[in-house]
Amino acid sequence: MENLIATFFGIGRLKPAPGTWGSAAAVVLGVATYEWLSPWLVPAGFVLATVLGFWAVPRVLARSADKDPSWVVIDEVAGQWLAMSFTVIPLARHGASILDAWPGYVAPFLLFRLFDIWKPWLVGRADRRGDATGLMLDDLWAGLFAGVASVILAGLYHAVLEPML
Repeated sequence: MENLIATFFGIGRLKPAPGTWGSAAAVVLGVATYEWLSPWLVPAGFVLATVLGFWAVPRVLARSADKDPSWVVIDEVAGQWLAMSFTVIPLARHGASILDAWPGYVAPFLLFRLFDIWKPWLVGRADRRGDATGLMLDDLWAGLFAGVASVILAGLYHAVLEPML
């Protein structure tokens, strides 16, 4: 069960770049959930993925010689849904379709991947822990930074660029 969770139902076994596959799967599932079920399931999914990740990852790592296996992607899923929540919640409150606001899922995806790979400040500090908590936390920090950056970029677009168009 913990392998199924850690690989996000096998997505983490895709090559190359399993972390990117995990993030992309989270975005596709998040957009579909927003449109066809309920927008509020995206932030709820973030909470669920985080709780399940903190449960599954230590169990998986206890059986692995690698302390950060690339096939563990539940951390990317949790971080990606956190980043998406920053745009999903305002869109839902305004009754907007996420498909009509396409940067609302593209920007968090690109920014999350940037922060996850670059590992600035708290992202890198968490990653250097070298344990299950660090494995989860680095992506949660990356998701937080991506979410905040997405809001800032949206604000700049709507305040500066949109009036000029």
